[in-house]
Amino acid sequence: MTLKSALEDVLGTTLAAVAGVVGKIEYVASLRDLASGAYSHWGLIRAHGEPAAQQALAEAHRLLFLKLLRTPLRTLRDDVVASGGTMNSSAALGEAFGGALGEVPGKKTTAREYMDGLRTRLPALIPQDLGGGSARHFSSVLHALSILVSNPVEARQEATPPA
Repeated sequence: MTLKSALEDVLGTTLAAVAGVVGKIEYVASLRDLASGAYSHWGLIRAHGEPAAQQALAEAHRLLFLKLLRTPLRTLRDDVVASGGTMNSSAALGEAFGGALGEVPGKKTTAREYMDGLRTRLPALIPQDLGGGSARHFSSVLHALSILVSNPVEARQEATPPA
């Protein structure tokens, strides 16, 4: 068995199971208690200890935040739209974010509902260490992404340059 660092474990195992950069940042943010700033992932804590798990999750959150800021909007839109058909509003994720979407277990959400829910939870999605990124830029990206997934036909026509 190859030993991994806590960060390698988070990035290579835990987050590998989550689709898209938006989904990954949402997942990591759901592990953080906004009041204390502490992350909670029992498996990671058990395998690597509390300090290493905290550091790895905070670093993963920062890396995902910066990756999202650097990803073209078209790629993010495609990611959210593709994930939209498979997104289930789970009670567990709803609890982690205070039931912001009014989740019903097993109910599928649209890409627009998903983005609306993300925008209402903006403070939770932003890591404590911005790593040179900007909360304002992040908010703008989510706003633009919300518009793009709300108007997919119009967005595609406007995004295609004239021949």
